[in-house]
Amino acid sequence: MDTRPVIGITASEEEIPWGDSTRRAAVLPGEYLAAIERSGAAVLVLPVQGSGAEELVVAIDGIVLSGGPDVAPDHYGELSHPRTGKPNAARDALELALVAAATEADLPLLAICRGIQVLNVARGGTLHQHLPDVVGHEDHARKPAEYSPHPVEIRAESQLATILPTRLDVAGHHHQAIARVGKDLDVVALADDGTVEAVEDPNRAFIVGVQWHPEVGGDDALFVHLVEAARAHRRGRS
Repeated sequence: MDTRPVIGITASEEEIPWGDSTRRAAVLPGEYLAAIERSGAAVLVLPVQGSGAEELVVAIDGIVLSGGPDVAPDHYGELSHPRTGKPNAARDALELALVAAATEADLPLLAICRGIQVLNVARGGTLHQHLPDVVGHEDHARKPAEYSPHPVEIRAESQLATILPTRLDVAGHHHQAIARVGKDLDVVALADDGTVEAVEDPNRAFIVGVQWHPEVGGDDALFVHLVEAARAHRRGRS
């Protein structure tokens, strides 16, 4: 019997209520877990940890880099913008190492929101630290803690266009975005204002980053494709 592939997904680290006090905890919105399970995989949550990226890549069949806080700008050689949030150094280090290890192993990877920014920085790219300074509006994050729907255009000859329509509305919430594109990444989707909305690595089986949140969009196509790629990776490895 062909067992389900295992998808690892990175979690945030936050202070949360715990009984009569608070504790540091691994935190992840349930929509991610539900989307991966619906798409046919088992889920392994990857908490922030000081090392172990190479071991984790061996233990899983695919990976999702989830949304979260801003990436520290010193990773791409810039000083912090006044609107750049406080980074989590340990999470940055783990996820940057995971991108390198996943690339080396040709492990299927889906990078979401913060994840696409981590992917780009890991490949030597840079970020716009406060997107409204660049595009002149706040349509990518209109209200706190609410997703901002907007259209994106996907390049017709891309891998992403074999999964999704070339024009679709997406749910986003971000104030940063890709500036200089990292090594071996192709820009394959743009917002109407020119913001980079998706990248992919054409040299790997499935390394795709999207700036939006597909886990809340009601369409699991990206997760289904990730799981299919993970299943193929698992078979090839065995």
